[in-house]
Amino acid sequence: MRIVTFIVAAALLSACGQKQGIAPERMADAIFAVIEADRASYTNNVVNRLQNEEKVIKADEHWKDNSALPLPAQMMRMGAERVAEKEAGFNYALLSLWAINKQNKPRTELEKEGLQFVIDNPGKNFYGRETLGDTEYFTAIYPDVAVSPACVSCHNDHIDSPRTDFELDETMGGVVVRIPL
Repeated sequence: MRIVTFIVAAALLSACGQKQGIAPERMADAIFAVIEADRASYTNNVVNRLQNEEKVIKADEHWKDNSALPLPAQMMRMGAERVAEKEAGFNYALLSLWAINKQNKPRTELEKEGLQFVIDNPGKNFYGRETLGDTEYFTAIYPDVAVSPACVSCHNDHIDSPRTDFELDETMGGVVVRIPL
């Protein structure tokens, strides 16, 4: 019965000229769920375990030169670059108002507004629209939370860190997901 109802509903939508698809907010939320799961898993199960608990290998921003693990932020950037190469129809980045690496600072007013929102409203996401060049984007910003002692110690101890008082479970920045409309 459900299949018949779905087919009828789909036919009615099609007959009315409406396109079927997924709402940009739902798509962005799904993309973030995957990013956040991978990021937390790498941070906790690889970096924190091997560096902080077992003291086997360190994570280092110069990981290639120092035979070390890439930092979680670097792993995320590598993933984002691969997605961009595949022209998957969306892009994402890790940004912060307190970025250690200057290329991870917000560039647009919406990014700044969204990052401040997720900092001021723990656990809440920010959604907006912005036009970059000739393209309108649905832009979602999600809190990037310190999920591990490795996050806190790395940021608090880094010589270039503009902030050195982060705590576990605190929002340190945001994951920006952009979908062209």
